[in-house]
Amino acid sequence: MRLIVARCAIDYRGRLSTFLPEAVRLLMIKSDGSVMVHSDRGGYRPENWMVPPTVIEETDEGIVVRKHRGEERLEILISERLSDVSHEMGEAAPLVKDGVERELQELLAAAPATCGDGFRLVRREWPTDIGPVDLMCRDREDDWIAVEIKRTGTIEAVEQLTRYLERIRRDPAMGSCRGVLAAQEIRPQARVLAQGRGIDCVEVDLDVLRGEREPELTLFAA
Repeated sequence: MRLIVARCAIDYRGRLSTFLPEAVRLLMIKSDGSVMVHSDRGGYRPENWMVPPTVIEETDEGIVVRKHRGEERLEILISERLSDVSHEMGEAAPLVKDGVERELQELLAAAPATCGDGFRLVRREWPTDIGPVDLMCRDREDDWIAVEIKRTGTIEAVEQLTRYLERIRRDPAMGSCRGVLAAQEIRPQARVLAQGRGIDCVEVDLDVLRGEREPELTLFAA
């Protein structure tokens, strides 16, 4: 991985055109061809980025990143390099879910309607360029739903699902994809954040999913 801290301006041409005026930024260039431009604000979100496959070229003016196929082009115009270092990261270890999350994923994949009325499973571990979504489903109207499964639903889980949805919705055919956070327990703050982002929350009972006890009945007043 190559990390460059530089005073630079960013010119993007593609699905739309954007320009970021000159400022000090962190440029992250990964061995798989991913390029991300970060500033010292905005949390985890890059100001601009390009995902592989890409062609990366260095010029006297800076760095040009182009899609291997297509019209997208990210031009980084560097006026001053403050730091330029490379690190050998080695093979990345895959994300390992704990036993409960793995079991929850298996059980909910077998019973996707637990996460929403009429849900049917399309695929487990649906890939995105930043990691797999646990379950990708479709509902009765054939709309897409991305389901992220946790033992405990936290603000971090909502943020993770938000990032997945941003990537998934870049495909025009999946632009209306909705999100569902499924967990044994969902923290109140996570519910508030999820509601604000249009993400549904579903609490699931592991014993019921295992068939070890019957679900509780809810009585509704007439």
